[in-house]
Amino acid sequence: MARPGDAPPGILLVGPLGSGASATNVVGGNRMLVAESARELAARGFRTEVVDTSGSVANLPAWRLRLARLARLLRAVGAMARKARRHRIVLVVMAPYSALVLGTCAWAVCAALRRPLALRFSGSGLPAAYEGYSAPARWLADRTWMRCARVYVETRGSRRAFRDRANFRWLPNTRDVRAAPRPDGPEIPREMVFASRLEMDKGLAEALEACRNLPDDCRLGVYGPPVSDTDMSLFANHPRAEWRGVLEPEEVAGVLRGADLLLFPSYCRREGYPGVVLEAFQCGAPVVAARWGGVPELVRHEENGLLVEPRSAAAVERAIMRLRRDPGLYRRLRAGAARRGERFRSGRWYGPMAADLRSLIRVSARPD
Repeated sequence: MARPGDAPPGILLVGPLGSGASATNVVGGNRMLVAESARELAARGFRTEVVDTSGSVANLPAWRLRLARLARLLRAVGAMARKARRHRIVLVVMAPYSALVLGTCAWAVCAALRRPLALRFSGSGLPAAYEGYSAPARWLADRTWMRCARVYVETRGSRRAFRDRANFRWLPNTRDVRAAPRPDGPEIPREMVFASRLEMDKGLAEALEACRNLPDDCRLGVYGPPVSDTDMSLFANHPRAEWRGVLEPEEVAGVLRGADLLLFPSYCRREGYPGVVLEAFQCGAPVVAARWGGVPELVRHEENGLLVEPRSAAAVERAIMRLRRDPGLYRRLRAGAARRGERFRSGRWYGPMAADLRSLIRVSARPD
């Protein structure tokens, strides 16, 4: 804890921060992590500055996409090199597939400027990304970003995969939705929600197909921006589902508080602790999710949701119908979801993180 009169320690936060939800600028994932990190660390006495690495996700030809990514990387590294001198520590938020390039560049900048570097990875894909490296790439990683001051990983599975690395810590995704669960919720689920980018590996087709033959009082509201592989024809003449557009961050709690059930049958290879699942829990909505990635660490079967096999619309439909036939189970899941959501409130995790970052600053300030 800083003493009265001490200048607040400066932290340079590097990651995507683009604001406003749209088809080309999706509020979610790493953007939410960066925004939350900046807000929560500022509330705990840090002076924060952000280097925004975000860019449009509009569909581009492959060669233009590569050029755009290279230009974005060069801008981010240049900004990091200029601004890191004004701060005591650098925190980079990124997806695992960015580690080898962005992580290595960040390590080089911080090593040159003698600033401690902390990396925060989203999702569950870091072990797979590391295992997929060629021998030279792994040699480079082991001697650069893998040995930075601190590496925060989102899932327990990722932490176990790197259990021999003393600088790794488990830091889950968090949310802080301030919408109390409905005390007079329904006895059985009728209003269901699917909220995500409309990528097919998020389980969109399975969710829609699962709801096609449900009873007439069931409805599925789908929220999120279409992307290049979205098959919007799946909505054509669907008897119980409709696409309702893109949610702004301030709209999420209201939608989830009105939902009876979140459908999240994602089999996305990078899935960790999905923010929308945490938000649903904090709004008292249980989840039907695929047993995939880091999701089973978060969704506990028959306690706060039901886990089903991936890529199976039939399994999703069976789970929904099970809850409709068993109101007692559905009530238990609603209560369990609300309890589980409290475990991942932001304040519970950012206090220890802030203390950890301050300890890294103190260690780096000691004379050699």
